Amino acid sequence: MTDSGASPQEYLAGLDFPVSREDLIRWCQENGATTEQLQAVRALPVEQFSSPAELTEALRTEW
Repeated sequence: MTDSGASPQEYLAGLDFPVSREDLIRWCQENGATTEQLQAVRALPVEQFSSPAELTEALRTEW
């Protein structure tokens, strides 16, 4: 996650669903998310994401 211009979909590869917001934060940290990306994930109102599509939609407004 070193390229801050990358889309959320690029970061979803290899992520197992369902995923909790806390697990997503940890996954992003381990994969080099920027501070801004981590803040966006922390700000997500949903606690659990059941699919990549659901997560992508939530991140679309935050990323």
